[in-house]
Amino acid sequence: MERASGPARIVSGRWTKWIVLVVWIVLGFGVAGQLSAKFPDVQQNDQAQWLPSGAEATQVVELQEKFNTADIAAAVIVYERPDGVSSADESKAAADAGKLAGVDGVAGSIIGPLKSDDGKAIQVIVPVKMGADGFTKAPDRVKAMKEIVEANTNGLNVYVSGQVGVAGDNVSSFSGTDQALLLTTVVVVIIILLFAYRSPFAWILPVISALVALNVTQAFIYLLAKNAGLTVNGQSAGILTVLVFGASTDYALLLIARYREELRRHADRHKAMAIALHRAGPAMLASAGTVAVGMLCLMVADMNSTKGLGPVCAIGIGMGFLSMITLLPALLVIFGRWIFWPVKPKVGTEEKSATGGLWSRLGRAIAGRPRTVWVVTAAALAICALGLTQLNATGLSVTDSFVDKPQAIVGAEVAAKHFPGGEGQPVVVIGKASASEALTTAIRGTDGIAEVGPPLVAGDLVMLQGVLKDLPDTSAAEATVLRVRDAVHAVAGADAKVGGPTASTIDMNKANRHDNMLVIPLVLAAVLLILGLLLRAVVAPLLLIATVVLSYAAALGISAVVFKGVFGFDSSDSSFPLMAFVFLVALGIDYNIFLMTRVREEAQVVGTRRGMLTGLATTGGVITSAGLVLAATFAVLANLPLVFFAELGFAVALGVLLDALIVRSVLVTALNLDFGKRIWWPSPLAAKDDDPEPDPIADAPERPVVPA
Repeated sequence: MERASGPARIVSGRWTKWIVLVVWIVLGFGVAGQLSAKFPDVQQNDQAQWLPSGAEATQVVELQEKFNTADIAAAVIVYERPDGVSSADESKAAADAGKLAGVDGVAGSIIGPLKSDDGKAIQVIVPVKMGADGFTKAPDRVKAMKEIVEANTNGLNVYVSGQVGVAGDNVSSFSGTDQALLLTTVVVVIIILLFAYRSPFAWILPVISALVALNVTQAFIYLLAKNAGLTVNGQSAGILTVLVFGASTDYALLLIARYREELRRHADRHKAMAIALHRAGPAMLASAGTVAVGMLCLMVADMNSTKGLGPVCAIGIGMGFLSMITLLPALLVIFGRWIFWPVKPKVGTEEKSATGGLWSRLGRAIAGRPRTVWVVTAAALAICALGLTQLNATGLSVTDSFVDKPQAIVGAEVAAKHFPGGEGQPVVVIGKASASEALTTAIRGTDGIAEVGPPLVAGDLVMLQGVLKDLPDTSAAEATVLRVRDAVHAVAGADAKVGGPTASTIDMNKANRHDNMLVIPLVLAAVLLILGLLLRAVVAPLLLIATVVLSYAAALGISAVVFKGVFGFDSSDSSFPLMAFVFLVALGIDYNIFLMTRVREEAQVVGTRRGMLTGLATTGGVITSAGLVLAATFAVLANLPLVFFAELGFAVALGVLLDALIVRSVLVTALNLDFGKRIWWPSPLAAKDDDPEPDPIADAPERPVVPA
C-alpha cells in the first residue's frame, strides 16, 4: 500500500490540519494584515529607481544632489490661442505665474511667461521639488496648478505638461488600479473555476488560499523594502498581483485534480489528501522552484526596475506554493467531499477523462502518426514566429507610452509647435568647473541644441543645461544627446557626464538590450538544468526547452502583428522581449512539469508510450484549466492604461494559451510518442521496453479501492 511522506500526513492530519489553519489565520490576517496595507507606501517610482546602475545618466542624477537639483522636475504650462494670444492672455499668464509660486512643492524661480515667436502661445516653466514622495503627490500638485491656470480662460487653450504633468497623469491613471486589478483577477479566476469544477463551492478554497498568499507576500515584501533595500515599483506591484494569483491557482488545480483521483480510491479523505500531496507535491515544488529561479535570474540585469522585479516575483511564487501545499490541503480536508457538490468524487468510480475523455481520444489520434503531427505543429508555430519581423522593441517614447493620450502629452505636442521641443526637459551636463567655458561652447555648438543656460557651480563642479530643439522623447532628440556626449567627452580635463530625460531613455534602452542578451540565455540554462535534474534525463529536457522557445517565438510573432494591425501600437518597450520571455518560459515550463512528471511516473509501470497517453489523459484537463486561469489573469493587465502592460498582458496570455492547448497537448505528446523510450536517455528508463499496443485504457492496471 502506498504511504505518504511525513509532511503530507501532517498537513492533512485529523488534528494537525487545525494547527495549519490557525497558523495561516494568525499569519495572514494578524501579522500580515496591517503590513500588507502599507505595501503601496514602499513603491518607488522616481527616475533613479528605474535607471540602469552605473549608467552615465544615473551618475548625473547622483551628481545633481550637490546642486540641490537631483529631485527638481519641471511643470510646463502652455497657453495657446490659434488666432494669436492677446494682451489679456499675457496678463493672465503673468498673474498665474505669481499664483503658481504658492503651490505645494514649487521651488526656485518660475521662468516666464515666454511668448512664442509666432505669437500663438505662451509658456511658463514651474520648477517642482519632487522629494521622496514627489510622484505620489504629483496628481494633487497638477490638480492645484490646473485650478489656477484653467480659471477664466475665455477660449484660451491651457495645458499642464512637462515632467510633473506627465507624472501626475501617470499616477492618476493608476489611481485605484491595485484594487481594480485584484478584483478583476479574482472574478476571472472564479468564473473559470466554476466551469472547471462544475460546482458552486469548489472555487472558494483555492481563491481564499491565493488571497492569503498574496496578502502575506505583500507584507513580507514590505518588510524587505523597508529594511533590506528591496526595490519595488508600480510595475512589479502590478505584475505581482496577477502572478501570485495565477500561479497559485495553477498549483491548486494540480493538487485538487490529484486529490479527486485519490478520493475515488480512498474512503478516508485524510489519507486521500496525504497521498495526493505525496504524488503531486514534487511536481508543484519543481514548478515553483523553476519559476522562482527564472525570476531570480533577473537580478543580474543592469536595469534597476528589472533587477528588483526578480526577487519580488520569486517571493510571490514561493509564498503561493507554500499556501497551496499547506493551507489549501488543510481547508479541503476540513470541508470534506461536499465542497465538490454536485459532482462529488465517489469511492470506486473513475474519472471520465482517464477512460474516454477528450484528452484520451486526442492521445490516441496523435499516436497513429506522431511524427507527422509534431512536424506539422512545429511548422505552423514557426510560421507564426515570422511575425517577429514586425516587432519594433526599440523603446517607447513618453507620447507612445499611454494607451489613451492624456492632457500632459497633448500639451507637450502643442508646446513643440511653438517652442523648442526640449523646454522643461533639458540636457544636463556636469563636469569640472574649470572647464565651464569650454563645455558651454561644446554644447552650444552641437547641432540640435536651441540654447544653453547659465552655469551653476557647486564646489569644483559645474552644471549646464541645454534646451533641445526637438521633443525630448524623439529619435532626433536622442541623436542630439549622443552628439552632445561626443562633444563634451572630447573636452580635455572636463570629466563631463551627460544626463537628463532623453539621456536616461538612451541609457535605459541600451541597458535593456544588454539584459536581453544576458538574461535570456541564463534563464534557458537554469530551466534546462532543473528539468534535467527533475526528469533525470538529457533528451527530454532539450526537447522541452525547444518547444518552449518555439512557443515563445510564435506568441511574440502573433502579438507583433496584432499590436500594429489591431491595437495601433507602433512600437514596444525595449524591455518587452525579456519580460515576455521570462514569464512565458518560466510559466510555460509549469505545464511541461505537470505533464512530464506524471508521464515519468506512469512510464515506470507501463512504459513510455502508454505512460504518455495516460499522462495526457489525466493531466490534459488540469493543464487546460491552469492555462485558462493564467492567461486570463495576465490578460487583466491589458486593462491598465500603459502600452507596456497592455502588450505584456496580451503576449503572455496568448503564449500561455499556446503552451497549454497546443504545445503541451499536441507537440510534446507527439514528440514523446515518436521518440519513445529514447526520450529518457541516459536514465535506466530509456532501456525499459514499451508495450507495442499503446492503449492506456484497455490494459491499464486496475487501481485498488482502499477502505477507510
